Amino acid sequence: MSLRWSSARQSLRRRLLTTLLVPLTALLLLNSLITYIGALIYANHVHDVNLVDDTLTLVQMMASKSPDGRVSPQAQFLLEYEPEGRNYFSVFSASHGLIAGNPSLKPPGGLFINGTAPQLYNVQIERHALRAASIQMSNPREPSDQLEVTVAETLRDRRLEARQILLLSIPAQALLIIAAFLLVWLGVSTGLRQLEPLTNQLANREHDLAPIGDAEVPVEILPLTRTIDGLFARLRGMLALHERFIADAAHQLRTPLAGLSVHAERAQASNDPATIKDALDHIQRLIRRANRTSSQLLALTRAQTAEHEAGDTERLDLALLIPELVGQRVHEALAADIDLGYDGPAGPLWIDGDRHRLQEMLDNLIDNGLRYAGRGSLMTVSLERESNAICLAVEDNGPGVPHAWIERLGERFFRVPGSEEQGSGLGLAIVQRIAEWHNARVRYRSGSSGRGLRVEIAFPQARDT
Repeated sequence: MSLRWSSARQSLRRRLLTTLLVPLTALLLLNSLITYIGALIYANHVHDVNLVDDTLTLVQMMASKSPDGRVSPQAQFLLEYEPEGRNYFSVFSASHGLIAGNPSLKPPGGLFINGTAPQLYNVQIERHALRAASIQMSNPREPSDQLEVTVAETLRDRRLEARQILLLSIPAQALLIIAAFLLVWLGVSTGLRQLEPLTNQLANREHDLAPIGDAEVPVEILPLTRTIDGLFARLRGMLALHERFIADAAHQLRTPLAGLSVHAERAQASNDPATIKDALDHIQRLIRRANRTSSQLLALTRAQTAEHEAGDTERLDLALLIPELVGQRVHEALAADIDLGYDGPAGPLWIDGDRHRLQEMLDNLIDNGLRYAGRGSLMTVSLERESNAICLAVEDNGPGVPHAWIERLGERFFRVPGSEEQGSGLGLAIVQRIAEWHNARVRYRSGSSGRGLRVEIAFPQARDT
């Protein structure tokens, strides 16, 4: 039961038809109400005209056929007769009071101030709501006397006629609404069939993530197809990253794996302890190199993936964070015989960033200096405030990089020609990607003493600072 309801609830056709059926039903009810009101207005008009005619007829009868001002029993019967109730009349004399009819049916005072034309008004007698018409005339017996002639009828006939008109119109209106609903159903079904080519196109795809495009796509579902195209673009980017990671891993790990195989065969083929020890030393160095390369490949992939993701940032004070991260690398710098220091202002330097990515960036910058600056070198991590940015710099006084190659720093797998140190060429590429994630700019320069390398990352200041 719940499964059928869930299926029906998610049917676009049913939703559209239900959405249209409710206002169509409300329209039928509103139209019925308007029809009833219109029929009642029309019935009131017709009955008011007849009521005035009856009043004028009574006046004429009294003036010509009743010289004594009386109403005959036959005429009284006809005036008061009504098939399912009764009508009322009255004749009041200004001098003699009630002459004929119902004593309760007396026009309200002041009704004839504006003349002697028939006046229509509502009145209630014996708990019956009546519509009355009154007119003044001269008393045929006493010209100085005035008579007030009134004829009234119940409202039942008026309402009955309005209901009859309504009942006659409802079937026609219902048929019209049904016909409109069928036309809407046909239109909705025809409109939904326009989705079939797009559905078939997507169903026939296997590994194709090309954009759907806007051609031949109905305007109403363009937001959906564009969202799907955006998803396809992100998937293509992720797949490209995965393929690049596999290719990079195969490229970078081929050399250490080949070396491992060679030195393992050396150790197996020799009985010389010195040769075996030398082979095992090479194997250990190659394992460390493979570990570092794989770690950097993973770090680069994470950094590239982050470019396509909206990461959460937090308010960070670089004046507190950077000295803390530099302090964690002092022991490694001492082991490499490199003087690692920090220089920066005491005041807060706020940016919006990610602590873990910043740590990975700084670690790669320091690793680059520890690897290439050389023993006995100086390395300084510094912070300074620029006009609209906060600059993080890592500078060493090592051999540096020839000016011709500085522009290529940050490229994947690029290593300065002639360098004796073994590396993967991924450290600065990781720095570049993390800086882009933070909307920061990376600059490569020679050291302030003319030697070494200075890498600067200019971060935008935190908002509202």
